[in-house]
Amino acid sequence: MSERMQANSASAVHDRDTADRTLVIERVFKAPPDRVFKAWTDPAILVKWWGPEGFDTPDLKMDVRKGGAYRSVMASPQGGAQTVSGIYREVSPPHRLVMTWAWEQPDGSRGHETVVEVTFEAVSAGTRMRLVQRLFQTAEQKSGHNIGWMSSFNDLDRILA
Repeated sequence: MSERMQANSASAVHDRDTADRTLVIERVFKAPPDRVFKAWTDPAILVKWWGPEGFDTPDLKMDVRKGGAYRSVMASPQGGAQTVSGIYREVSPPHRLVMTWAWEQPDGSRGHETVVEVTFEAVSAGTRMRLVQRLFQTAEQKSGHNIGWMSSFNDLDRILA
């Protein structure tokens, strides 16, 4: 196999692997972009939908600005809790929000970090929100986050309705 064919084959494998570990979710909400963006950046609203359905957010700290940090504790109905934290890389109301994301580990360290990019586009039905989260360590982690985000967005949809 020629070097070029090997490079193209390696690139195709890399692209497929990257796609397998990149989560993309699009959803349309019946609210204008500024309202959907605010739901992501106003702690009083975010605690009402953050985390899978049935979860609470008993502790939330947000400094929504480029370079600002957030930290959120999500508590399950069974009493377990998980903490996620990150840094805001871009805050461009009401169009784009970019932040890092990592689960805190039992020893207090942060686990594998991904980047979450959320865009908000006005459409006739309201706002098309597009979330891209990359790169997960495994496709299974991507799948778990897909379930969590979709459940969270069900709550967000109810709040914005």
